[in-house]
Amino acid sequence: MKRRYFGTDGIRGQSNVFPMTPDLAMRVGIAAGTIFRRGNHRHRVVIGKDTRLSGYMLENAMVAGFTAAGLDAFILGPIPTPAVAMLTRSLRADLGVMISASHNPYEDNGIKLFGPDGYKLSDDIEAEIEDLLEKDLNAQLAKSDDIGRAKRVDGVHDRYIEHAKRTLPRDVTLQGLRIAIDCANGAAYKVAPAVLWELGAEVVTIGNEPNGTNINLNCGSTSPVALQKKVDEVRADIGIALDGDADRVIIVDENGSIVDGDQLMAVIAESWAESLQLRGNGIVATVMSNLGLERFLDERGMALARTRVGDRYVVEHMRQHNYNVGGEQSGHIVLSDYGTTGDGLVAALQILAAVKRTGRTVSEVCRRFEPVPQLLRNVRISGGKPLEDIQVQKAIADAEAELARNGRLVIRPSGTEPLIRVMAEGDDRAQIERIVNELIGTISNVRTAA
Repeated sequence: MKRRYFGTDGIRGQSNVFPMTPDLAMRVGIAAGTIFRRGNHRHRVVIGKDTRLSGYMLENAMVAGFTAAGLDAFILGPIPTPAVAMLTRSLRADLGVMISASHNPYEDNGIKLFGPDGYKLSDDIEAEIEDLLEKDLNAQLAKSDDIGRAKRVDGVHDRYIEHAKRTLPRDVTLQGLRIAIDCANGAAYKVAPAVLWELGAEVVTIGNEPNGTNINLNCGSTSPVALQKKVDEVRADIGIALDGDADRVIIVDENGSIVDGDQLMAVIAESWAESLQLRGNGIVATVMSNLGLERFLDERGMALARTRVGDRYVVEHMRQHNYNVGGEQSGHIVLSDYGTTGDGLVAALQILAAVKRTGRTVSEVCRRFEPVPQLLRNVRISGGKPLEDIQVQKAIADAEAELARNGRLVIRPSGTEPLIRVMAEGDDRAQIERIVNELIGTISNVRTAA
């Protein structure tokens, strides 16, 4: 059955427009609460959010839904997504919720759900929730005596700060490093600078004045220009750009150059392999990761396992095949020794540890391979299934045959927007530009004809 609400990363959309309305948020609380209301213990859910204006509205709606279903709601306030996953386990909760649209603009919001083990819900459980959302939920409401309570939890920032610091050995200090960090006016605006400062760094912070509407606005991992300027201005050794919910990170080196998730995974994989910490003899990434990363790992006897796009699929493969490093080119990096989901700050700490251990500059540490030329373009669609058209399928097959062993082609519908994403990479930049443009033209013609 086609899913109506859940995409690749929970439920997401424009605030106060279906499906991101308070009514649906409350119903999600009732439905999810019903499914996780197992056993005779007092059930609880932890609820965190980022700094979007609509977070207040959705938070209250979800508290109403969960308490109506008989769960006690522990309200965390603005806090990173990985902290919600960690606290779900730490507080022995039955369910965790993060209200966030990650790197999207403030007009959007979303609902991410975590099971009691701190991992994002499976497709099957999300399907169960969707099934309940289509039904009358009155029968699922708790009896009057069993209605849940709601309380705000104090000290959650301190818990996450200590958790992040413990991912580094006690003898590792960041003294001597000047670090510029961009918190994207988002969920990590308090905790991330505190972690770096407590580890001994000199910290220069931007993107730490959220007002409800400036999250990800010309800042953060999707817009690192402000951080590049700040690194140059204060002569920082490194810049760290988080996104709105701090589950992804992009690095800026001392020269102002951007280091993406592929390079960061290469650094961590190589470092952990040397210290015998790496499991699975490789890493897990998506089909969008650069071919240069795959070649880099192969040259060092390590494997790159690829999954469909979405950090949840990366995590699923990591769990099934005993990997402990995985992620996405966008900067979602999952280190399962320390957490159950992407954690931008913890990933950045691993890079900083490598910089301190080697005594080299960030540009020297983080430039692990030469990326293969890669081009990604989107085609907006208003309906239909252009990828099932015979003409489009032939064009794709011809392009794949032309690239052969010298490149890759990935064409997929977006999981969050009405787009077809066309990505090609290969050693010949002119060739991949031509291939992408031709495919875009073919898909557009089919869409127009339809």
